[in-house]
Order: sequence, then structure tokens, then C-alpha cells
Amino acid sequence: MAASTTFYYPIPKSFLLSPPHHKRNPNFISCSTKPICSPSSSSSSSLHTTNHRSQKQNRRLPTFEDSFLLYQFSSPTEDQGFSNRISEQFDGEPRELVFPSVEESRLEISSNMWWADLKAAVGQRINVEGIVSSISVVVRDRQLVLPHVSVKDLRYIDWGELKRKGFKGVVFDKDNTLTAPYSLAIWPPLRPSIERCKAVFGHDIAVFSNSAGLTEYDHDDSKAKALEAEIGIRVLRHRVKKPAGTAEEVEKHFGCASSELIMVGDRPFTDIVYGNRNGFLTVLTEPLSRAEEPFIVRQVRRLELALLKRWLRKGLKPVDHSLVSDVTQFVRVPSDL
Repeated sequence: MAASTTFYYPIPKSFLLSPPHHKRNPNFISCSTKPICSPSSSSSSSLHTTNHRSQKQNRRLPTFEDSFLLYQFSSPTEDQGFSNRISEQFDGEPRELVFPSVEESRLEISSNMWWADLKAAVGQRINVEGIVSSISVVVRDRQLVLPHVSVKDLRYIDWGELKRKGFKGVVFDKDNTLTAPYSLAIWPPLRPSIERCKAVFGHDIAVFSNSAGLTEYDHDDSKAKALEAEIGIRVLRHRVKKPAGTAEEVEKHFGCASSELIMVGDRPFTDIVYGNRNGFLTVLTEPLSRAEEPFIVRQVRRLELALLKRWLRKGLKPVDHSLVSDVTQFVRVPSDL
């Protein structure tokens, strides 16, 4: 196995630096909408016209291309109102038809890459789909938050008993379930349990993560491939963040119904809601390391656990599962503790 590696989503340096000064493109065609002055025109009249034109251009309002931050999100040439605003501001004056240079084309490509990198970094910390789903769960479907099995970590799961009960595969979350947040390496104390799981289920185990394998943030599969090479477990590619989405991609991979699969994760409102909504047997683990989580994630996690404990105290029960009546048989005391 390769050495332990940590994988981060860096905030691009261009976001932290002051905006570059863009030089005016000298390669343009100037077309005048006014008649050309005759040679007999006085020099004072020409000077007055030039000064008037200069003052008018200096007084113009800031346009779309003046904002560096907005430029990062969309090129000015793609703005439908851009040409109209230029026409209004230079009405009656010589108009410039500017052809984009090679440098400007490169800037546009760089801007798109900048936005994709920033979106990945922010997306790892803010799950919009999760927020919307959580509101719905709190109001209408609180049972979906409750796991069938709760354990400290993977070492407490009896993989052999799960297999004997008819389950055909295991789906793991990644961060804080298998690995530390944003790391590629399996948490060292969990390696024996993962090896036992592989011995029982063979190749019918996979990672289903909101980081590696999610098309929106891992569009070139680089994070998924790096994780697969490190831990030797297949990473499922998918398009929708948990808890939203169906189990179609997961069922296609395993070749069986989701009710015959086990969903293991550390987030009640993400992994467990997704699993219960789609018919999995759900197993909730405690997070492996809170220290490496962003502040906002730690606060959200605290709120999730407070709601979960409150509903359990009120006697709320998990959703029924067709293959299970007594979940205590799936919990074991690790011999290596």
C-alpha cells in the first residue's frame, strides 16, 4: 500500500491576489459615425472636440469588464447587454470593434478553471442539496435520520453475520468513515476490519462519496482514481450529492436491489437519510476526526446529533427493513481493543 497521503481542494491563488491590470488591446478597427472634418476646420475646434470626447469617456459609468471578480464568472463578450451598453456610452462617438487577442482567450480559459477549483473547495464544505433535504426531513420525515445500527466505528460491525442474513454488498462513505477528512489513506485502526469486509464480500464493496467520484467536483475522475489506488476499493461515479438522488447507479454497479445492500456513513442527515430513503440497511459510525473538519461542518454535525438524540428520546423508531428484525446481532466487540 502506498504511503499515507492527504488530498486537499486548494483555494486558487488568483482568488487571493489583487486583480491584474488588463491593457487595452491596440488591435482594433475605429469606425466613426460622424462626417470626417474638412481640412478647413480650425485647430481650436478640433482641440475642443477632442477634450469633449475625452471628458465624456472619463465620465462613463463602470462597465461589466471593469469588475475583476465578475470577470472571473463570465467573460464580458458573453454578456448579452455588453454591446448595447458600449453603444449607449459612445453614442455619436467613434466606436471600437475589438477583436480578442490570444492572451484574452487564455484569460477566459483560466477564469473557467479558477471557478471550477473554487467551486470544488467550497462545495466540500457547503452541501446545498443536503440543506434542502434536511428541511424536508425535519418537517415531514424524521424517521429517515435514524440508522438501523449505530456503532463507534467499522471495527464493531460483524460482516459475517450481515452476509449470512442475505446482504450482498457494502457501500461506504469516505470522509470520517474510512479516512480522515480529505485524506486518501484508510484510518490505520480500521484496516483489519476493512480486510475482513473484503474477505466476506469480495469485490462487492464500494465507496459512494460526496467528494471523490462526484462528477460536479471530480469531473476528470482524478480524485476517484487516486483513492482507488490507495485503498483498493472501487469508487462509484455519480452526478447527484447525497442525500439527494436515487440508488440507480449503486444498484447498477452491484447488480442487486438496494434493500440487499448496506450503507455505512458518519452523517445522519446525509448518509443515513440517503440510505433509508432508498431502502438500504443503514449503519451510523462516529466521526474519526473532528479536528480536521472545517468549523461550519463541526457546528452542523453538532446540530444533527442533537436532533437525532432528541427524536430517539421521544421514542421515534427507524424505518423498517425487510431483511432485519433484530439489528443487535450485527454488532460485535472488537477483539483488538
